[in-house]
Amino acid sequence: MTVDLLLGLQWGDEGKGKIVDVLTSNYDIIARFQGGPNAGHTLEFDGIKHVLRTIPSGIFHKNSVNIIGNGVVIDPVVFQKEIEGLEKFNLDIKSKLIISRKAHLILPTHRLLDAASEASKGKAKIGSTLKGIGPTYMDKTGRNGLRVGDIELEDFKERYRALADKHEAMIAFYDVNIQYNLAELEKEFFEAIEELKKLDFIDSEEYMHQAQKAGKSILCEGAQGSLLDVDFGTYPFVTSSNTTAAGACTGLGIAPNKIKEVYGIFKAYVTRVGSGPFPTELFDEVGATMARVGNEFGSVTGRQRRCGWLDLVALKYAVQVNGVTQLMMMKGDVLSGFETLKVCTEYNYKGQNISHFPYNIEPENVTPVYKEFKGWKQDLTGLTTYDQLPIELKEYIEFIEKEIEVPIKIVSVGPDRKQTITK
Repeated sequence: MTVDLLLGLQWGDEGKGKIVDVLTSNYDIIARFQGGPNAGHTLEFDGIKHVLRTIPSGIFHKNSVNIIGNGVVIDPVVFQKEIEGLEKFNLDIKSKLIISRKAHLILPTHRLLDAASEASKGKAKIGSTLKGIGPTYMDKTGRNGLRVGDIELEDFKERYRALADKHEAMIAFYDVNIQYNLAELEKEFFEAIEELKKLDFIDSEEYMHQAQKAGKSILCEGAQGSLLDVDFGTYPFVTSSNTTAAGACTGLGIAPNKIKEVYGIFKAYVTRVGSGPFPTELFDEVGATMARVGNEFGSVTGRQRRCGWLDLVALKYAVQVNGVTQLMMMKGDVLSGFETLKVCTEYNYKGQNISHFPYNIEPENVTPVYKEFKGWKQDLTGLTTYDQLPIELKEYIEFIEKEIEVPIKIVSVGPDRKQTITK
């Protein structure tokens, strides 16, 4: 019996979907433990690109069961479209995908609330994806939310109406110009609820407990990244859930002492979507080249990602908070062609050099301190073994390992599942 975790260590978009897909053949169960449908996991194989939003990345493997845990928030409309998009691949979704009754539902009015709240902030907006995720988690912690298990109750529509009416009053309070047709949105919502009912709902904490007793191997899959964690991220420019390792325990009902390996995924550089501080962000041609070569556009939102040099201060922080046991470096191929690479090893924080991640990393407080490395020209996308990598990249990797004190076990050199080098 093994329970392993797979987490992003930066601001999301690290390539978790690909690595879950690569690792899935080693596991009986793939379980998603937090987040909502703003988090697109991109997988690429057999010449086809797939973007998953709520469904775990093990869905394409015939022998794995996929669980959506209680820590996830589900938009039934988005979820229905996601399932429809998978129909052409002849997957046995009914038997391969099960949902926790304790997972919360994103209502149409949650999305409207998200838009109204963000519009009211003006220039101070946090960069929400406007998917209704924040307001849904607010209802969860405020003990107002509707959960998947409520769908099975006779008075579900009455419960829905009471919460939606409350939301409309809140939208009016924001006093912003939000145009919507709620009747139309609700029609779509309840049609999607009927489709959701066709899947099996489970008491996921009991299911996970029995799976562990039966000796099943489980991979817990996170969404977003550690620096977006509601407690440990760059608050308030964060998501609304715990994206760190602790979130797997609360998001699935797994005891902390059952967790074995914690796989931490990071890019060979750093990206961020939306607002918030980013010490190593590049505003020059180098940053533009990273974005272009790395195709740094959100797989769900389409938003261009901000790009910058690798930040070891932030990476070390994420490794510590999560208890990472193995690292996986993504997009090493994107750095091919740069004459010089830089890595942030310290921050100059209010005039003093520090190596830990401080409370505030706004630009007026933090200036990155860099170490330079010689770049490489070689195209990495066709390489299959670690020995084939250019010496400059190996030096880059070995420096990171030495600084972070955790081994890098996988180096990704392209988006396809085959473009994965095991060290």
